[in-house]
Order: sequence, then C-alpha cells, then structure tokens
Amino acid sequence: MTTRLTVAQALVRFLAAQYTERDGVRQRLIGATWGIFGHGNVAGLGQALVEYGDDMPFHQGRNEQSMVHAAVGYARQSNRLSTHAVTTSIGPGATNLVTGAALATVNHLPVLLLPGDVFATRVADPVLQQLEVPYAGDVSVNDCLRPVSRYFDRVTRPEALIPAALQAMRVLTDPVETGAVTLALPQDVQAEAYDWPDEFFAERTWTVRRPGADPVELAEAVRAIRAARRPLVVAGGGVHHSRAEEALAAFADATGIPVASTQAGKGSLRHDHPQDVGGVGHTGTATADELARTADLVIGVGTRYTDFTTASHTLFQGDGVRFLNLNIASFDGHKLAGLPLVADARSALDELTGALRAHGHRVADAYVAEYGEDKERWEQRVDACYEADEPDVRPTQSQVLGALDALADESDVIINAAGSLPGDLHKLWRARSRDQYHLEYGYSCMGYEIPAAIGVKLAAPERNVWALVGDGTYLMMPTEIVTAVQEGIAIKILLVQNHGYASIGGLSESVGGERFGTAYRYTADDGTFTGAPLPVDLAANVASLGMRVLRAKTVRELREALAEARRADTPTCVYVETETADTVSGPPPAQAWWDVPVAETATRPSAVKARELYERHVSTRRRHL
Repeated sequence: MTTRLTVAQALVRFLAAQYTERDGVRQRLIGATWGIFGHGNVAGLGQALVEYGDDMPFHQGRNEQSMVHAAVGYARQSNRLSTHAVTTSIGPGATNLVTGAALATVNHLPVLLLPGDVFATRVADPVLQQLEVPYAGDVSVNDCLRPVSRYFDRVTRPEALIPAALQAMRVLTDPVETGAVTLALPQDVQAEAYDWPDEFFAERTWTVRRPGADPVELAEAVRAIRAARRPLVVAGGGVHHSRAEEALAAFADATGIPVASTQAGKGSLRHDHPQDVGGVGHTGTATADELARTADLVIGVGTRYTDFTTASHTLFQGDGVRFLNLNIASFDGHKLAGLPLVADARSALDELTGALRAHGHRVADAYVAEYGEDKERWEQRVDACYEADEPDVRPTQSQVLGALDALADESDVIINAAGSLPGDLHKLWRARSRDQYHLEYGYSCMGYEIPAAIGVKLAAPERNVWALVGDGTYLMMPTEIVTAVQEGIAIKILLVQNHGYASIGGLSESVGGERFGTAYRYTADDGTFTGAPLPVDLAANVASLGMRVLRAKTVRELREALAEARRADTPTCVYVETETADTVSGPPPAQAWWDVPVAETATRPSAVKARELYERHVSTRRRHL
C-alpha cells in the first residue's frame, strides 16, 4: 500500500512517528518543529506543518540561530532522548543555522536541521538568494553546514528521502555520533508528490544503547584504581547524558574518591556530597585544582578534556600521573594516553563499583580528611563572596549570584554560556540537583541563554528556568523574548548590566591588550572607547519586546525582585546594574592557567610583562604520553 504525499508532508508524518527508548522509557524523538518561513520552505514544509499540525507541534522563531539554541536546550533537558527540528528558507535563513549547528555538534546534543535549498531541477536558475559557484553546479550555501553536522544529505529526489530520513534518525539517537543532523531540502522537491510506502510512516522506536565495559578493559581499570594513592574523578557532561549521577554517587561513596567536575559535568554530585570538590581547571576551585596537581590517577568520566579542564595541559603535574578514561566514545577514551574504558557511563560505573566493593577497596582516611578540610575552607570563601554587609548598595556580580543561590532550590535550572558569569558560576554555584546547572561551555556561544531557556522550559514546564545574561550576551540575541511572550513560556531572565565585555576585558588586560575595544563607552578624542558609558537602557528594551521587567538597584531590591520573579507565572526579567566592566567581579581569581598566546614582540610595557608571565606558564606544560 502507498500514500501519495509531497516530500514535505511525508517528512512531517515520518518525524511524528519516531520514538526513542532507554531503560524502558519511550518518548517522541522529534517533539516539535521550529520555523521561520520564506520562499524556500513556505510552500513545502510550511504547508506540510499546516496539513499535519495535529501531529507536529510548531514554534514560531525570530532568529534561525536562536531556534537551534532552543532545540538544543530542549534536547539537553530531555537527556538527548528527544529534540526539536528547525526549518528555514534558503540563503541567509540557512546560513544562520551554522553557529547553532556547531554548538550542537561540539556538545554532542541532537538537533534536526531542515534548511530549504535551491531548485534541484535547476529550471529557475539562479533563484533568489542563490549562491552561484562557477566551478560546481551542485554546491549551495547549505554546504556550509557539512563540517558542523554529524550527518548531512541533500534530498534531490523524493525517493531519496527514505534512506536519508532513516540515516538522520540513526545519528540523532546514537550516543556516540549525535549532534546536528542536516537534511537540505530543495524547494521544488519539498512540494513534489510521490507514492510513499505506508511502512515509511509506521511508528519506529530507536533504542539508545547502554554498552557495558569490555572485561579486559574493566579489569585493567580496577587494577589502576586499586594501585592509586591519590585518585581523582573528573566528571564531564557524559555523566548527565547517561543519567549516571546516582551511579557516580555510589562509586564515590564506596571508594571515597573525590569528584571534581567540568562545566558540563557540574551537578554530577550535589554540592553538599562529601566527595564533591567543585569545578576543576581554569575556572575551578582551589580544592579541586590542588587535588588535580597532586593526583596519581585521573579518572575521567564522560569528559573531552578541553583546555579549560586541563589548564592547557599544565594542571595534572603529579609524578607518574596516569589517566583512566571512561567514555562511550573511543575517540575521547584514548585521550592523554589514558587507559580506555569505552562504555556507557552508568553501566561502567556500576561495574567498577561492584568490582571495587568485592575487593573492599577505599582510599586512605587521611586523603578523605585532607580534601574534606580543603572543601570546607573553599565553602567559607564562597560565603564571603556571596555575603553583602550593606544591602542598600549596588551589588557585585558575586553578590548577584549569592542572592539567587539563597533563593533557588533543586527545582530551579540556571542557564548560562558566555562572559564572566561562567567562571564565577563554576567556582561559586552550589548545584542542588543533577540538571540545575546548565552551562553551555563547549562552544561558549553568546546569545544561547534566552532561547535555550525556552527549550528547557518546554521540556520541563514545572521547573523555574533562569537565563543568566550579561549585557554583551543580551545584545547578541534577545529576539526570542518575543517567542516567550507569544507562547506564554514563563522563563526568568536575570540581566546583569556591567557596560561591556567584562570577561574579555579582564583577559585583554592579562595578555597585554589593555582592555582595548571591550567597554561599551563613547569614543574619546583619541579614537579609543574610553569615554562615558553608553546610555543604553536594556531594561526598556526588554519591556519593549513585551516582557515584564523588575529593576533592582541595590542588594535588597535585587533579593525582592528575584523572589517576585520566581513566583511569576509569566515571562519576567530582573535587571540589575553591577560594577563596570573595568572592575573585578569579586570571586577568587583563577586557580589554574589558561593558554591564550601573548604577542612575542611588543613595545608597550603591559604586553612585555604579559609575555614574560606567559613564557613561565608555558614552561610548565606537560605532554601526557
């Protein structure tokens, strides 16, 4: 039996019938579709979404990149078991997807991209917004998506949709391969009819695998852990993707091994778990970084070991330090010349815990006491950063976080991605639940927070979802506020105004850049941006987009505004002005280095001094072989 439909109609019906299953729980793979319509998709996918609107929920976006961010936020909150599709027209609508696609792929988060494309038949060539490539007739701007997609196909014939769609689902549901998946859809093919086999529209369930450890690799891992005197776990985002938090807690309880976390892995243990020692790396805690410097075995669980985690390969300095890498991806399992334990995080942690318990293995009490005391000292530093002795003065950024920390419980989700906030949050935030801390730091994309908050809220409507944004990030992408207002998605925005790129300003100063071009100020007589701060009223801008705004000028007013926003059942923004961009935000300084190359030749004293310091740090770099 066959059914005659257009390619776009067939694709919508197919997507509505796809499911995932893990641990006996089944759910829709494509929960909804985001779209902005133009001539490249309005008559194809636009018409199909009207035709089959009962089968496929739709969200109207305002910016193509931000639609991808919303889909990614939804996918992460859904443990990668469900995601959204994103459809755009051809030309700029399609190329606007590239940044969001890169973010999804870097972070191993599934999203389905459906950009329109030029005519496959080439009967109207060139069409509006087409890029003509003289040396290749089969290239369009959509090819920009190839390097940032885990799977890419251009569907130039109706019947080609069947294998392309199945391959797309395979990659989206593969815990190793997942990321952005792109099906480029020529606008004429979208509207072309075909007799589809009815089996194409039958419900399909894609099982998300939990592969166990190879027995040989598991035995080697157990031997390595039993031989270590100062082991340290580095928990990455793979812990969350696997829902391995309870398994990690059981492992830590049984062995006494301390657990540090990357930005993606924070919250793998609650902040008050005895073995949780906080963030690790350039933005980590003194407790975790000192343990990392002296560890003889680093047990990476679901981490990619980015330069922020390894302090650009200067952090792990212990004599004879070795690495044991538990990762579902072989590529990451072999990093740093480590012992690979290629498996699902939860499955392998359960196996490790059972084997170590059978041996009665636990680290020395003196080691537990050492890091426990260090952790207590760090918590006192956090308290000092959060404390506000004078509640009627303008808060520091740390005090802003302290006010939110005092209010939040495990139902709150905190979303951030870029600026000075990620460093402060990694050091200071006390994660109370497995998914409270939502930092996108694989791509650290300015503009991610607001649309991602919408995606998270759609996945977990019962949660309080906060988008923490600085003024620089806000100005990149505030457009989805309109979507939140339109659909009544009650996200909360905490908008921190510090008049510039505070994070990059501080980095610029440290590398001899003298904060050039990082402050939001008028141009001075010498041509530099060192005049008075710009009279930008971001709160008024938020209000103009339809969102309720609560202004706070002091610590006391901030606490009241945050409490009111948290109670609100409509989209609400809390706006607060903190210290200016050329002042420190207040948290402890970096506890480990980060390699940002400094000019090798310069005449300005700041750059000369920065280069001298840079060379001292570079000399401590290690290659772990």
